[in-house]
Amino acid sequence: MFGAAAWLLLSAASLFAQNGLANPEIERRIDVLLRQMTLAEKIGQLTQYSAGAPTGPGTGRAGYSDQVAQGEIGSFLNLSGAAQTNALQRIAVERSRLKIPLLFGLDIIHGYHTIFPVPLGLASTWDPELLERAARVAAKEATAEGIRWTFSPMVDIARDARWGRIVEGAGEDPYLGSVMAAASVRGYQGARLDSADSLAACAKHFVGYGAAEAGRDYNAADMSEHRLRQVYLPPFAAAVRAGAASVMSAFNSLNAVPATADAMTLTRILRQEWGFRGLVVSDWNAVEELIAQGIATNGATAARKALLAGVDMDMESGLYQHSLRDLVRSGALPETAVDEAVRRVLRVKFALGLFDHPYTPEGLASPALQVELARQIAERSLILLKNEPVNSLPPSVTPSQNKPLLPLPSRPQTIALVGPLADSPVDMLGSWPGKGDVHTVVTLKSALQERIRQLGGRLLYAPGTEIDTASEVGFGEALKVAQGAGVTIVALGEDAARMTGEAASRASLTLPGNQQRLLETVASPGKPVVLIVFSGRPLALTWAAAHVAAIIQAWYPGIQAGPALTRVLFGDANFSGKLTVSMPRSVGQEPLYYNALKTGRPAGNVDLTRPPATEAEKYVSRYIDEINAPLFLFGYGLSYTRFTYSSLNLAGVPVSARALNDGSAELQVSATITNSGSRAGREIAQLYIGQRGTSVVLPEKELKGFSTVELAPGQSREVEFKLGREQLAFWNIAMHHEVEPSEVTVWIGPNSAEGQQAQFKIAP
Repeated sequence: MFGAAAWLLLSAASLFAQNGLANPEIERRIDVLLRQMTLAEKIGQLTQYSAGAPTGPGTGRAGYSDQVAQGEIGSFLNLSGAAQTNALQRIAVERSRLKIPLLFGLDIIHGYHTIFPVPLGLASTWDPELLERAARVAAKEATAEGIRWTFSPMVDIARDARWGRIVEGAGEDPYLGSVMAAASVRGYQGARLDSADSLAACAKHFVGYGAAEAGRDYNAADMSEHRLRQVYLPPFAAAVRAGAASVMSAFNSLNAVPATADAMTLTRILRQEWGFRGLVVSDWNAVEELIAQGIATNGATAARKALLAGVDMDMESGLYQHSLRDLVRSGALPETAVDEAVRRVLRVKFALGLFDHPYTPEGLASPALQVELARQIAERSLILLKNEPVNSLPPSVTPSQNKPLLPLPSRPQTIALVGPLADSPVDMLGSWPGKGDVHTVVTLKSALQERIRQLGGRLLYAPGTEIDTASEVGFGEALKVAQGAGVTIVALGEDAARMTGEAASRASLTLPGNQQRLLETVASPGKPVVLIVFSGRPLALTWAAAHVAAIIQAWYPGIQAGPALTRVLFGDANFSGKLTVSMPRSVGQEPLYYNALKTGRPAGNVDLTRPPATEAEKYVSRYIDEINAPLFLFGYGLSYTRFTYSSLNLAGVPVSARALNDGSAELQVSATITNSGSRAGREIAQLYIGQRGTSVVLPEKELKGFSTVELAPGQSREVEFKLGREQLAFWNIAMHHEVEPSEVTVWIGPNSAEGQQAQFKIAP
């Protein structure tokens, strides 16, 4: 364990030195300031209140000017606009005794004004560079309006689609989650924290929040230390290595200890093992919720436990402000603990340059919306799940017999558009849409109508139903337009604001309301149907997978939803998105994830579609009423072209665990990818490994790398990956992070189930 911790400590230290969080001059200035501060002023730096629309249960608190002037508040959230933030900042800088600036934060999750796809959609691009560019745009737009801190990225690993906040992260895999976490931090913070357009990142929610039991938000999580370190901590470690200025503690308890009072994670792991030098902020009112969780019987005890565990700033509860002074004076809390928390808060403020440049220029025009980038990212986030030929109608109406339904031909035609998500700009923004404006959204209906007009065709539109209703009043009109068109596009899914995000767990993963019935109705004439699903989680699309020719998973694509979808529907752009979550056949499979641990009784090649014929088929890890495998698996996504994989090669073998652990050896694994189709396309080649003979059980497959290649028809390219300590080490039976002697299988392929493979051994 020491080796892994030392490596992370070294890596983090270099980034913190670069971004000002390990600057000796800043530490000297903090020392001078701390010696001048009263206890009340120190506690003020640890206090954050909402000065705008609350993101949780409101307090009714108002009138902050006097408290700011007294140095009793250090940070605000939910206040934006240069005039508004500057007004409070002037009070802090010009009227308070020590002139310590305020820090303004906001939930900027997937854009500020330019709203990009929701994080689950951003991750579906498998493109960290695009994610970094989106975060950079958000940072520039937000800092222009006085915001210098975002409560993002959410890097929780989420393996249960019932959990509403799965929409806010990168999915179920720790490697992919780590890559995307680092990209977000780099994008938000830029090259230097003290740049005027640097937005301090906040990795959340530390830790285990995505493992909430039953997928129910705020619920407890319970897991072994091995699972914690192997699965849930890596994305946070990656954010720390990237130099994240802050971390947010989680609502949940982890192994019976509330995350907001967990010294093991907040102090031992985060600060001592990883060398984190930024600040830790609680989630909304989480300090007070320690009382409801049962480890405190009053606010003073809750405040003491949170601070001593490592929570520097209390978001919204006010318990630090109300309790810490008496706790210090009574001797129940050492003032040195308060000082250390204050130091971390001031360190971030100094690193951001707030002491030297506290104000945001007013009267400047907001940066222009990055429409082209929003469209490009939206296109890359879309996932083609199914695309089959339609054989029942003549070529004059549908594609020829052996040609998939999509792309649609660019000629005059009549297309039907049905569904409650076809023309809903607010839903295209997704959950947590920052300052997104519905008037900047181009819906599918709007973009499709314009495209078909240009082609000289007709668009017939009927919403058919609402997102969540039992009324079938609109079914007749929907069926009528479907019967009058050659192809019907059906836009279904979830209410973005009510059914996804925080406090939006679902016990069912089917389409809400009567949308499934609507889909069956418009598909009943037998004409071709394209289903587009807008959702914040993977839904169980079992009927659609069996009866609909084409399925697109769109998530919530942002302001350019319509143009992005229209371009891929007509083949102007090709699909390249891949799933970062496993899509279930039924809710009973949840939690569902590709990298599950091996079992002693695997189903193997047993035909799970029929009842077991023998005891050997029965007594395996299986359901008796459902197939084990997901409907659509992790890493999966189709294209308008075909990619073939060949010539997997290993170099650097034989190799030893000793050489891998000390960094003196690594392997290279490569394969050739060929575009064997007729269209140019982009393919995401994925590297997986599986190890046997190890001291602990490991998954059958684990993602360890990916690479994007763009190929013209007939073109081939070699992709190469490195396998070294970082890829082959794991937390072993002694809880050491190291490489062990083992037998290793390597795959390079298009998803988590297919591809070329090879084996090698790691000697002692």
